[in-house]
Amino acid sequence: MAVNLTTLIPVDGLWRRLQFALLPPHCLLCGQRSDSPRDLCAACAADLIRNRICCPRCASPLSAPAPLCGECLEHAPPFAATFAPFVYGHPLDLLLTRLKFGRSLAAGRVLSELWIDALHEMPPARPELLIPVPLHAGRLRERGYNQALELAKPLARALANPLRDDVLTRTRATPAQSHLDAPTRRRNLRGAFTLVDNVVLPAHVAIVDDVMTTGATLRECADVLARAGVARVDVWALARAPKRHG
Repeated sequence: MAVNLTTLIPVDGLWRRLQFALLPPHCLLCGQRSDSPRDLCAACAADLIRNRICCPRCASPLSAPAPLCGECLEHAPPFAATFAPFVYGHPLDLLLTRLKFGRSLAAGRVLSELWIDALHEMPPARPELLIPVPLHAGRLRERGYNQALELAKPLARALANPLRDDVLTRTRATPAQSHLDAPTRRRNLRGAFTLVDNVVLPAHVAIVDDVMTTGATLRECADVLARAGVARVDVWALARAPKRHG
């Protein structure tokens, strides 16, 4: 079922407009006074790469429309569809780095607003429940918050959609994955997530994360949910990294 846009709650309420009147926004990327009602100017927003032509199953960017990418044809993932409205790259990576490692809630707010805008433009099938990818307890203590959960909260509010962060648990810490290929990531993540006991889940859920790189983390989460009897698992990621070649 596509998102009913009439149910989307505006993100710029009266309090937000009063804040901007007293403290005009400045772009988090270039530092100039923003010409829009958020901390991102129109010029920098225009530099963000939209993921309009992509595989509907894994959202991998494609050069031309196709029913599925070659990888999904060869090895079907355990999720039905992926909604990833941006391609991961400059300058989106700067905002995500600020959120993930710089404790910048302002960057998180801008990213969530961009994601909500994309819901208007490219409405995905609407799940019955949003589930953020969990962090391991040690990583959560170190970082102080789960960036996937912080991005998912405004989405859930805008959609008036249920959100639960007590469904999946990351039981095993894994080393940094950023420089590993997809097979190695999958081996590292095998068995890293478990379902919380006695959780009752609806038929259609979406796993929420900030960036989908190889998809190994999201595949593992989707596998756990599918084994628990969820009929349809989707992936919602803010950005999709292009596949590495060579």
